Amino acid sequence: MPARLPILPGATLGILGGGQLGRMFTVAARTMGYRVMVLDPDPQSPAGQMADVHLQADYTDHGALKKVAEACTAVTTEFENVPAASLVELSRYTRVAPNAEAVAIMQDRSCEKTWLRENGFATAPFALVSNEIELKADATSAGFPAILKVSRFGYDGKGQIRVNSLKDLMSAFAELKGVPCVLEGFVQLASEVSVVLARTDSGECRSWPVGENHHMNGILDTTRVPASVNQSIQERAQITAMQIAGKLGYVGVMAVEFFVDQGGNLLVNEIAPRPHNSGHYTLDACVTDQFEQQVRVLCGLPLGDTRLLSPVVMVNLLGDVWRHGPDWMALLQHPGIKLHLYGKAEARPGRKMGHYNCLAESVDSAASLAAKTREMLGIIPL
Repeated sequence: MPARLPILPGATLGILGGGQLGRMFTVAARTMGYRVMVLDPDPQSPAGQMADVHLQADYTDHGALKKVAEACTAVTTEFENVPAASLVELSRYTRVAPNAEAVAIMQDRSCEKTWLRENGFATAPFALVSNEIELKADATSAGFPAILKVSRFGYDGKGQIRVNSLKDLMSAFAELKGVPCVLEGFVQLASEVSVVLARTDSGECRSWPVGENHHMNGILDTTRVPASVNQSIQERAQITAMQIAGKLGYVGVMAVEFFVDQGGNLLVNEIAPRPHNSGHYTLDACVTDQFEQQVRVLCGLPLGDTRLLSPVVMVNLLGDVWRHGPDWMALLQHPGIKLHLYGKAEARPGRKMGHYNCLAESVDSAASLAAKTREMLGIIPL
């Protein structure tokens, strides 16, 4: 197959999804000289604010998809729940990356967990549940405590309920409206880490340094780089993530989240077919950030250098911080802090409104700065 000709600045790129990830992609693309068309139904879309064109339409709107296909030399996605059928339709007329087949696997936890198991990747123990009969049968094999997670449209802790008994499990299943779920056994965690990588059409793959993640209420709170886990675990995480991308035939930027258990075993938790919250540190701490890399992969350009330039701790800013009005000077008085706000019109508890990166000479110093400023902003201490 002949090499794909690169798409050069001046071309129009499309993105399905208009949240903060789309916003940061749009900024990266426009900085590099591309035009950007965003398809998102939200009139206040954060990405739409930055784009050359914002189509306010549903992702299944055939007229809107036709406009995207006609205007854009290549199209990518901002989140995994874009209908796969829309990606298939677009791919008939223009370049689409990642492909619909890979995205479809990651749209559904049941499909994703099954695919991982069938391809030899270790996960936490799990069972697929679609009715009460299966629920009772699988409760014994999964054991308690466990987490019941909806198969589709769950993120940031939404659609997940911890259960400690069969009674809890039946109640949780009813609360989740009896939709297909994954029942996942608990892991004795030592830490959680993630790998963000990019893979090209030719199979070239580069990852950024491993991030060590801390969550609160199921939502990512901080990412620390370099991670404190040993080098062997970091190398295994990067190799495993690249193997997953290879088996999927994935093209684009992708994140793989891992559990590290008390025995040092590495278990795949989730895969995200897009840039990832735990990769936001790359915006200020790496030679090439994950959004510029997303543009490069989409356009068939050489991958950028993923070296870490500074130790960093990324801190998420949720809507809870807006309760009393954020004290931005608590952050901006520090020359080593880089603030990123997403332009969202309404701050709600648990909603990601922005993040900031703390850069310092050592990761411990960066962590100290993060802890100090989190407290000043009223974020609950880790």
